[in-house]
Order: sequence, then C-alpha cells, then structure tokens
Amino acid sequence: MTEHTRVVVIGGGYAGVMAANRLTRRDDVTVTLVNPRPTFVERIRLHQLVTGSHPAVVDYRDILADGVQLVVDSVTEIDAPQQRLALAGGGTLDYDYLIYAVGSGSAAPSVPGAAEFAHPIASLEQAEQLRPVLNATPATALITVVGAGPSGIETAAELAEAGRLVTLVCGSVLGPYLHPRGRRAVAERLSHLGATVLEGPDATVTGVGPDAVELADGRTLPSTVTIWTAGFGVPDLAARSGLRTDAMGRLLTDETLTSVDDPRIVAAGDAGAPSGRPYRMSCQAAVQLGPQAAETVLSRIAGETPAPVRVGFVGQCLSLGRRAGLFQVAAKDDTAKRSFLGGRPGAMLKELICKSTVWQLGFEARRPGAMNMWMTDPAREDLLGATQQEALAAPEPAARA
Repeated sequence: MTEHTRVVVIGGGYAGVMAANRLTRRDDVTVTLVNPRPTFVERIRLHQLVTGSHPAVVDYRDILADGVQLVVDSVTEIDAPQQRLALAGGGTLDYDYLIYAVGSGSAAPSVPGAAEFAHPIASLEQAEQLRPVLNATPATALITVVGAGPSGIETAAELAEAGRLVTLVCGSVLGPYLHPRGRRAVAERLSHLGATVLEGPDATVTGVGPDAVELADGRTLPSTVTIWTAGFGVPDLAARSGLRTDAMGRLLTDETLTSVDDPRIVAAGDAGAPSGRPYRMSCQAAVQLGPQAAETVLSRIAGETPAPVRVGFVGQCLSLGRRAGLFQVAAKDDTAKRSFLGGRPGAMLKELICKSTVWQLGFEARRPGAMNMWMTDPAREDLLGATQQEALAAPEPAARA
C-alpha cells in the first residue's frame, strides 16, 4: 500500500488555493486546506462589496480541486519540531510538509482614534461591517477615505460614483506606485466623480474622532464615516510559533520559498519574504507564488532539488468606479512605465483581470500543473547574484579564543 505524504496549506486565498490545487498532481499526496471561512474571498473586489455591486465571494467548489480537503478553522500555533498544527476549534493537524499562505490584512493603525473610529476594509468581515454603516448614513454625509494606495483609490472612486461626498486623504502622494502620467489620469477621474483629493506632507492624518479627522497642518475635516485603507500587515502566526520573520512579520525563506528554519515549511503569497526581499503584496504575485511553493514541496517529495522562484509583474490595475479604470503598465521589476490604459477600456480590462484570476484558480483545480506562465525579474536575479558573490568574497570571521 502506498504511503501518502500529508501536506497542509494554511490560508485559502489566491496563493493558498493555487498551491493546494497544484499539489494534487501527485496521487500519493493528501492535501488539506485550512481556512477560517467556508468561501473564497475576492479581496480585489472588497470595495465593490461595500457599495453592493459585487458579493466578493466565490464557492470553493468552483475553484478547489476535488482532492483537496477543506477544513474551516484557524491555525493558532505551528509546532515545527512535532510537525503539528493547533487549531482554534481545539483540534490538531499533523503534516509532513506545510505551505504557509496566511496572506495579509490591514495593519493596526497607530494614529490616535483610528482603531476606535475608523473602518478598515482589508477583510471580508470588515467590508461586511462597513456596508450597513454606509447604508444607514444619509447621502449628504461626509465620508473620508484614508490612504491613497489601490484600496483607497478604488474605494473612494466607488463611493463617489455612487453619489457620496468623498474626501481621499493621501498622506503624501496619490497612488505612489503609479507613473506621474497615470497618477494624473486617476486624479482627473476622481475629480470628475466629485471626490476631493488631499495630497502633500500636510495631508497626513494625525487623529480620528467619531465625526472628524485631524490633519498634520492643524485642519479638522468633518467626517461622518472614516474608512481606513492605509497600510497592510500580516498575521503573527509565524513569529508566535518561533519561526524567523522579517520586521513586518513575513516568514523568512530562501529563493525556493523554503523557511530558513525548517525545510518542511514553505511560504506562498503576501506572508513570505524570499531572501528578505518580499514581492509586492498583490494577487498578481500570489497566483505565481502559490504554484511554485507547491512545486518546491513536490520536488522535495520526489527527492529533487527545488527550483528558485520566478515572479514578474506587468503592472497595476485599478477600478475607478464601474465605468472607468486604469491599467498602469510596468516593467518586470515592478517599476511603473509611462504607458497606461484608462477610461472605459481600463474598466473593461480590470473586470477581465478580476474574472480571469478566479478562472485561473478553477483551471488549476481541473488541470493541476498546466499553468506555468512564470515571468522573470532580471533585476532581482542580478541583485541576488551580486549579493551571493559578495557573501562568497567576504573574509571568514576570526575564530574566538
């Protein structure tokens, strides 16, 4: 009788689902996916959930391979020496290999009053809590969105298009990732929708109250509802379990996504930091990292040397309401270029990307191993190569007496 290798994936987001599906390539591997929710969350649509234009959830039966066992629970501790997981529900799970794909969420805000009076929307539960708050708020109420990354821009545009009175407080610059040309296009669209955009060093929130937001220059903005999209963080599961992480809490790995502490633990998605140089938190990276994390595990099971990870970027896509969007073209090293696609075509491309991402998950479930469209970032390879050469050339430390 063939002995099965037990692989557990923690986290059922983009990276976790891709990893779990890829692992079903082998019949002698038992795959278990642990996730706190019974449905898949389309995080890139949470701003739509807030306004009611999309539920932002997908049934796992549509995207998860039949051979994957779904356990609806949360992992509270990783016992790496015993290869065992403690679950919030009181049970345990043993594993031979573990894929750490816990994803990311909103970082705890340090601004006074933000935790008490601002509404984050980085998770399904947070977005679901915000929606009835907005529904109960008069259309003339003033709404403040804090943070000018993709979540802040998309949320502000979605609300403004719905007729809400929105102020987007950027902190420094609108869309820091964007090329100046793309940034101007986003600013023009927000202005067309009637949203107010505050930029510059003085447009930094220093305090949040129940009905106002305070800025660094002393201004007080009336705000019936304040939405907080500034900053992302990762769960502290790895750190709490005694595994080495970077300053943000991401699991430290080598270039095969293997933990620097344990060859049986592999990271995928936002919560991993390969070579201490993590990729941008995005589903664009996650759908590439997930399958490659699984390939690392499959290589180890087969007694082969895992291949280094390969991830490249093509840009950043933003929805600017339901009728406009922007696709910012980027180089493979994730640097924004001058080119972008805006307006209605940009909105169509954004919607296509959202749908195709879910399609990719389902395709991998039906044909595990078929998707291998990894892109390479030459700049990363050159940088890591130079770092390795420096390490080899460095003198050996003097022996202690």
